[in-house]
Amino acid sequence: MRWTYAFVDRPAADVERACSFWTAVTATKLSEARGEAGEFVTLLPETGDACVKAQGVGAGDGGAHLDLAVEDVPALVDRAVRLGADVVAPDDGWAVLRSPAGQLFCAVAWHGESVRPPVVDGSRLDQVCLDLSPASFEAEVAFWSALTGWDSHPGSRPEFHVLRPPTGLPVRILLQRLDTPHPTSAHLDLACSDIPAARALHEDLGATVVAVHPYWTVMRDPAGGTYCLTGRDPETGGLPLVE
Repeated sequence: MRWTYAFVDRPAADVERACSFWTAVTATKLSEARGEAGEFVTLLPETGDACVKAQGVGAGDGGAHLDLAVEDVPALVDRAVRLGADVVAPDDGWAVLRSPAGQLFCAVAWHGESVRPPVVDGSRLDQVCLDLSPASFEAEVAFWSALTGWDSHPGSRPEFHVLRPPTGLPVRILLQRLDTPHPTSAHLDLACSDIPAARALHEDLGATVVAVHPYWTVMRDPAGGTYCLTGRDPETGGLPLVE
């Protein structure tokens, strides 16, 4: 993996509202739209290389997914398939795949991205969390660990497992085991040095609070997508005094 992108997936009717919020949160501006229906945009930082994109989806409530950027896309696709993934949409130079538990992700070509954008107002969008049923959790941990080859270790709570990329890559993977069966989905996490301050800023921008936990707060953006503000070091992604 040479680079990673976190994708904000929102219904096409709401993606403009979502982009207005997420560009403010990440101090970015939008690229020109692309795709057959203008459904894709990149969030461009003032410094560093982009690592967040957005997509208007035609069905469902949206969520999040990962793009994995590599020098050899066919090799990554072959590796993923050997590990149990399905190819959903092959294309020239990229492919959409589905993990064994059903999480969509993309294999895309690396274009030289190498510099992470800076921390913004004490926070950084740095993690895609996969929300998994109990029956699929262990298999997904094994799949994503083998696919990425990243540092793979249990999280701070028994329901979490962390995949930490090599230094310099901008997006981590967190796998979360839910309490009850549930379709596989994903959401975005921000590492925040001060959750209350981040919450206040996000509320000023139109987000609402869904639930407050000791070490993270669940939020809903103005387009209806859920995400989390988490008490982690925005520079390293790790827990304070742990990493």
